[in-house]
Amino acid sequence: MTKLRLAIVGAGPAGIYAADILLKYEKQFDVSVDLFEHLPAPYGLVRYGVAPDHPRIKGIVNALRDVLDRGDIRIFGNVLYGRDITLDDLKKHYNAVIFATGAVRDADLRIPGITLPGSYGAAEFVSWYDGHPDFPREWPLEAREVAVIGNGNVALDVARVLAKHADDLLPTEIPANVYEGLKASPVTDVHVFGRRGPAQVKFTPLELRELGELHDVDMVLYDEDFDYDEASKLAIESNKQVMVIDRVLTKWRERQAERRAEGTPASRRLHLHFYAKPLEVLGNGKVEGFRYERTAPDGEGGIVGTGEIRELPIQAIYRAVGYFGSPLDGIPFDEHHGVIPNHEGQVLDDDNQQVHGVYATGWIKRGPVGLIGHTKSDAMQTVQHLVNDQGNWWLPSHPEESAIVELLESRGIQFTTLEGWHSLDEHERALGEPEGRERIKVVPRDEMVHISRS
Repeated sequence: MTKLRLAIVGAGPAGIYAADILLKYEKQFDVSVDLFEHLPAPYGLVRYGVAPDHPRIKGIVNALRDVLDRGDIRIFGNVLYGRDITLDDLKKHYNAVIFATGAVRDADLRIPGITLPGSYGAAEFVSWYDGHPDFPREWPLEAREVAVIGNGNVALDVARVLAKHADDLLPTEIPANVYEGLKASPVTDVHVFGRRGPAQVKFTPLELRELGELHDVDMVLYDEDFDYDEASKLAIESNKQVMVIDRVLTKWRERQAERRAEGTPASRRLHLHFYAKPLEVLGNGKVEGFRYERTAPDGEGGIVGTGEIRELPIQAIYRAVGYFGSPLDGIPFDEHHGVIPNHEGQVLDDDNQQVHGVYATGWIKRGPVGLIGHTKSDAMQTVQHLVNDQGNWWLPSHPEESAIVELLESRGIQFTTLEGWHSLDEHERALGEPEGRERIKVVPRDEMVHISRS
């Protein structure tokens, strides 16, 4: 029987789902799947891109763990594509490759002053508070007043972590250095800015509700943002998610009035500003303020500028305007959209012709939009084409499963395995147990590798 030797680059949800779907797919050949991951641990953005106080993520991790623990997928962690292993290597050992490398860079926000010291990308901050091994252990948390630009879930995650008291994060898997950094933060006010109105936000109701549950943090909204136009009213009436968001915001406005009447303000405030178009980050050698234009609804769900310019004193700003993919050696790349050009997962070259044996799935395929459900449907679509393209698979010269192990060992690559991840997982859980926490993440890469390989 024909055998498919498949390499998948990226061991986040996109890569793991693709492997799982292929192994369960009704096909006329055997399958052997190897996952290559540049980090020593699997799960990608589920481990390193989601705030640690999201309990629902545990369910996703458990589902991914169940797939890997079946034992029919090999993992080679701490292996960087383009450095430790190349496209030519993959062609010698596999019939095809699926790239599931995601999107981990911050998209640009092209306004004056955005490069001033004190201006940060949200993705970098998320990587810091999630204990990503390739980011500095320290983060400058010196600002009392902070701006977050964006109206998606990442913007809310960043704002929540900045505003939340560090002690309230202790039950999570937050690394010790992150706790100490947040504990020393002098922040009093976090301002979140979005270009459009409350009925056009991109975050989900669950993310929004979590903001209102913060201890000793007042939610601050502004009445001028809630003079809805007809398009916004229609969105609230016709879209259940928008309706729930409106109810949450209305409840907060009522509670805000009650808090004012009681005269018992919290020590921190989280402000939501709508109809605010970023114009400029102000400062002389460092971030000192934020200038924006007040916008207004255009009656069709969009916005128009009003010409009214406002400024707010801040000492730090975070742009959360989206993620962006990174190019891969030997693989076509769309620099404008930050994705691998493809047709339903089949990678295309500069002449729009299919690159045989090369596929993509997840955010590197379609861009950084959608939730886990979209990632599964992405993987199914890609796998369908992979199966149907059997006539165009590579013909590897060394397809035996031992060959790739011998190659990595001959190059001195300190790769980690599924068994190694189990060791690291157990170690992190043991670190958290004395403190009543599920785990405490190990952050340094060399320590992660040592624990995994010992």
